[in-house]
This record gives sequence, structure tokens and C-alpha cells, in this order.
Amino acid sequence: MLVAGGTDLYPKLKRRQFDPDTLIGLSGLEELRRVTGDARSGLRLGALVTLAEAAEHSALVQAHPGYAEAAGLVSSPPLRNVGTIGGNLCVDTRCNYYDMTYEWRESVGFCLKKDGDICLVAPGSPRCWAISSSDTAPVAIALGATVTLVGPEGERELPVSAPYRDDGIEYLAKRPFEVLVSLRLPPTDGVRTAYAKLRRRGSIDFPIAGAGVALKTDGHCVEWARLVMSGVGSHPVEAPAAGEFLAGKQLTAEVIAAAAELAAKPAKPLDNADLNHFWRKRMVRVLVEQALERAATQDQGVLGRG
Repeated sequence: MLVAGGTDLYPKLKRRQFDPDTLIGLSGLEELRRVTGDARSGLRLGALVTLAEAAEHSALVQAHPGYAEAAGLVSSPPLRNVGTIGGNLCVDTRCNYYDMTYEWRESVGFCLKKDGDICLVAPGSPRCWAISSSDTAPVAIALGATVTLVGPEGERELPVSAPYRDDGIEYLAKRPFEVLVSLRLPPTDGVRTAYAKLRRRGSIDFPIAGAGVALKTDGHCVEWARLVMSGVGSHPVEAPAAGEFLAGKQLTAEVIAAAAELAAKPAKPLDNADLNHFWRKRMVRVLVEQALERAATQDQGVLGRG
């Protein structure tokens, strides 16, 4: 297995959720630690840029504050100083029955994701329902960002949404031995971004729901909008109906509330994360409203400067 920051991998090695015979460290690849570009031309972030660096990078904060905000909400300050943006995009799916000690999992007979043959969340289901918990992926997808993958067959650039599968076990679709080496964010061009996160504590915890928003207005009405959620499915869940609804409308309180209602429909939280899943479903609407309100009130003059 490949290791960058190791903030997700090392604890799972201790819990015997991963059992590789070899770890390959990426920390020596200095070219993957750079941020290049600007708000006007777009920004390229190497996969080893830490979450703390992304959250505090002045050009990134100016160009896409929602992405920087999402990076700054991952876990806690010590882990953001080590964890990387590439690692957060590729973070393993999570589940209350999976993210436990080996002894606990052994006592319940293990689960479908590791060592068992039944999904303990949905015993009658043939698939694993572990959830995607990346904070940065929703905003990157909403922005239409791309990732570059490099492997034995060469290099390819894909939309950020392309490497994700709706499967708790095989949650990434990248080819064997491919490495995610960079994230390319588009030019600002007046686009506003925001991210809202729900978790039990104010730091450390993974999202039990998150909402990323990117939108562009002509000064009064929305030209286009894209909404993507985390923690409510095995992959980042998009809400195209909400984006289509917002197009051509002013961001009034009533319009934002209606869009949030539409965005919550594809969100399908299950009883495999913290707090009650019925309540989490209701809270998706609140998070989308919060993200839309923040994006609506951003200073577009600041976003337009390079």
C-alpha cells in the first residue's frame, strides 16, 4: 500500500483492517508538495500538500474559500499538519461495524468489508454500505475540478467524481498501482464556494454529513449551481435536481430552502455512523441551506481578483 500522511492508514493497520506486506512511502516526492497557479488561471495542488497548508494558502483561500474551508475542517490541527489533500480524496469508507478494534469485530463475526460475509448494517444486502467521509471531495467535485493519476500505463486526467464508486469496499475506480498525484482547481471566474459539516464534536470527528456548494451568479440570479454531499452514501452524492432548480433564480430564503429540500432527496444515511440516521437525513437540509447562504453572501469582488 502507498502511504503519504498515514493519518487514516496507520490506525487501520493497528486495528488489522489493512494487512499489506509492504508500505511504499511517498513523502520523498517533493514535486508533489507544490501549489502552482492563481485565481485567474486555476490552481494545481500536488497530492502531498497538507490539509493545513491548503487551508491557509492565501491564493487558494482567495480563489476557492469553500475548498480551503473544507480542508481546514478535517480532523484536528495535528492531523491536518500531516494529512494530505490526496489522502483525503482517497480516504477509506467508514462504518460503525468496520471501524472498531479487531477483537470487537471478531466478537460479532466481522463484516462484509473485512473478513466477514454479511453487511451488518443491511444483512440482506449483497453489498457493503460503508460511507464516504471525505470533506474536500464534495467541494472539488462541485467546482468541476480534475485529478491526475499516474501509473505504469501513463498519465491521465479525470474529473474528481470519476474515481469514486458507489460501493463501500471497492470505493475507488482507479487502476491498480495508479497514484493520484495532483488536484487541479479551475479559475475562479466569479464562482462562489462553501462547505458545511456536521459532526458530534467541533474537531477530530469525521463528517456524519457534509455539503459542498459551488455556484455562479450574474449579479442577481444564479447562472449555475452544483451541490455535492459527504457522509450520506458510499461515494460523494451529487444533487443535480437542486442545481437545476437554482438556475435562473435569486438566492432568497425561500429558494434556498426549496433547493435544500431537493438536495436532501438523494442522501440516504444508514445506521452505520454517529447519531441517529433519521436525524442526519433531516440535517442534510440544514447543511445545504448553510452552505448556500455562505456562498450567496461571499464578497464576489474578492473572488474576482487574481
